[in-house]
Amino acid sequence: MARPSRCPLELRRRAVRMVAEVRDDHPNETAALQAVTEKLGIGSQRRTSTVARSY
Repeated sequence: MARPSRCPLELRRRAVRMVAEVRDDHPNETAALQAVTEKLGIGSQRRTSTVARSY
């Protein structure tokens, strides 16, 4: 059985939408991910990975 995510589904969905919107404003996808996770207050590397896998 999979462990439930610590990051709520709606927050992940919002982050994915935000990355898609700002992707062209940044030199690469990693920079876009970092900008979004910091803006949402989930700036740790672990959370960045969670959003990246969802994207």
